Amino acid sequence: MTERPKNFGFSEDETMLRDSARKFFQDNCPVDKLHSLVAYDHDVNRSNDCNWDRDLWQQIVELGWTAVCIPEAAGGVGMPLVAAVALAEEAGKAAFPSPLLATFNATFVLNACKSDAATKALTEIAAGKATSLAVTNQQGSWEPADTDVSIDGGKLNGVSYYVQEARKADQFLVSATHADGVGLYLVDSNADGVEIVPDNIIDLTRDQAHIEFNNADAIELAAPGTGIDVINQALPAILCIVSADMVGAGEWLLQTTVEYAKTRVQFDHPLGFFQAVKHPLVNVMLDIDRAKSLTYNAACAVDTEPEAAEKFARMAKSQAGDMAVFSSSRAVQFHGGIGFTWECFVHLFFKRQMHNQVLYGDAKYQRAKLADMLIGDIA
Repeated sequence: MTERPKNFGFSEDETMLRDSARKFFQDNCPVDKLHSLVAYDHDVNRSNDCNWDRDLWQQIVELGWTAVCIPEAAGGVGMPLVAAVALAEEAGKAAFPSPLLATFNATFVLNACKSDAATKALTEIAAGKATSLAVTNQQGSWEPADTDVSIDGGKLNGVSYYVQEARKADQFLVSATHADGVGLYLVDSNADGVEIVPDNIIDLTRDQAHIEFNNADAIELAAPGTGIDVINQALPAILCIVSADMVGAGEWLLQTTVEYAKTRVQFDHPLGFFQAVKHPLVNVMLDIDRAKSLTYNAACAVDTEPEAAEKFARMAKSQAGDMAVFSSSRAVQFHGGIGFTWECFVHLFFKRQMHNQVLYGDAKYQRAKLADMLIGDIA
């Protein structure tokens, strides 16, 4: 354990990175542009398209965001986790459609692999190669040991489910079983024997799919028997990224709803005049502040107090998950009838929050895990 830095290690460099990201999203992804990009068709039978701006993704790569948490030895910047968390928060505030967060999560797993192949993959990510994790089975288990993919003779067979940003990714980091245990492997998204089958999900800013592997060639990143430990090492950082995205989306929902409550007049008063409106909005603010503090605390622990990182990260994800549900429901309700319409921008963030809160386990799941850690399995 190293000494905890002040302000969770959020220094001048991280502040400049956050501010530049905020301006980038304000300039390039205002909410009306986002709505036109992902919600141009309200037909429930619309085609399942993957809508995102590849030019903006290339700009992000050129800004070096994909390299933020990659070690300098692998061509990265080597910043602490709070830097990536700040970027995730701003991406969530813009509900930005991109493979950035999925690539962050794959980066954390690759950092834990500590193999030559993993270092090469990190170098490719730093150069802009989008990567996503394919580590979940059909039942949606978030346990690292649970996978429906097997490997034999360097060939992957089986199906990975709930793969995030699958159609935006250039490669997948796959967990697969072997006679010696679970290992981790890298496979190109366009390789022979790899088929991406898109899922229909409510989140219009995201892309999810299940990936079918049929004798697909794969590169070993972590040897069989070591994969579970590697994923467990990376999990706290992954939970921090998802939590930060929820914090950012929650901030947008709160700010937008407060502005609406100030301008919408009912019974000769702005909506915000009434206690039934302003008190719940204050509670939303408090929930966001709790989730944000827990998230940055967990991110700091990953770098300075790794033995406590999982506990803190599960606390953050639990609080952020509850906040996501509460902030979304209050935003829709306080916008009144317009809040239920397709034209109202609130639904984009509502749906992103609902998707985020179940990723890697919802609030109840995280609290159950915390109980097992703090009390014992009998809990």
